[in-house]
Amino acid sequence: MSDIPPDLDWIRAAPEGATGPGPWFEPAFGEGDGEDDPEAPVYIRETSAPEVVVTTNRRKWDAFVLGVQAGEFDHLAAGAAGFEPTPGASRTPDTAEAPDTVG
Repeated sequence: MSDIPPDLDWIRAAPEGATGPGPWFEPAFGEGDGEDDPEAPVYIRETSAPEVVVTTNRRKWDAFVLGVQAGEFDHLAAGAAGFEPTPGASRTPDTAEAPDTVG
């Protein structure tokens, strides 16, 4: 874990009004070669195991966020308490396109 900067600002992604320790998802954004650096590191952890950190980059993070906003992952949350499908989303695992590149 020595490659993880010690002064990261972890952003807790908890539902509005949520209380308690979670577990919650927490991303933190590392520094890159400028504000719009697509290769700048993004760190992801869960509050129940903060010592386990996954690292990706801003380009992949942004693609993931766009997919969430488009409803591409709604099928994974179907049946969860309080789940509301993304309005206008029509993608399902059967119709989703594979990414052009992986990695």
